Amino acid sequence: MIKRYKTIFQYGEAEHIIEKSRFIGYAKPVENEEDALAFIEGIKIKHKNATHNVPVYIIGEKDDIQRYSDDGEPAGTAGVPILDMLKKEEIKNTAIVVTRYFGGIKLGTGGLVRAYTATAKLALQQAKIIEKVLYDVVSIKIDYTLLGKVQNELMIKEYSIKETVFEDTVSLFVYVTVEQSNQLINSITNLTNGKAVMNITDTLYLNEYNGRLMKE
Repeated sequence: MIKRYKTIFQYGEAEHIIEKSRFIGYAKPVENEEDALAFIEGIKIKHKNATHNVPVYIIGEKDDIQRYSDDGEPAGTAGVPILDMLKKEEIKNTAIVVTRYFGGIKLGTGGLVRAYTATAKLALQQAKIIEKVLYDVVSIKIDYTLLGKVQNELMIKEYSIKETVFEDTVSLFVYVTVEQSNQLINSITNLTNGKAVMNITDTLYLNEYNGRLMKE
């Protein structure tokens, strides 16, 4: 599993007019090719009378699946630049469709590339580009006498507490990136003179936006 990668958070769409042609961009996070194909087919049905519906998707940790079509536009002017943009921005697990209703004015090769790429970027902005980051859930089991000290340490270091369970002892479950797990464990061990019992209970991807963990 890669430790972090960029993708989009949600469905997004955007529209603008270029030289009387109407361009509408759609973006959606996808986990597999079936999801991507279903999304693309839905847009094609919605805009069955459009001049072009240009589909692109990229899936997998190593961009294992990459598909595109220019859908009747001159070769290399629509699907290819959108796919190249996704690869350059290192955005994964994403499907895009850019719909065009021709307005009567030809844009030329360069104009088409710019129009399709710009529309795709607008859709991505609406979908919100995030990072999927691999986190550990570290459980910290301590006596009540150590709770304030440990909570203060976690707050200062800006760790995110998933849950606190109060029983005979207190168990705090803390989100921490996999790179920082050992650092956290060593820090709490030193802080409590080895009295804390700690374990990694789970490892999962969480969403970060602008470098901050998003709330669930």
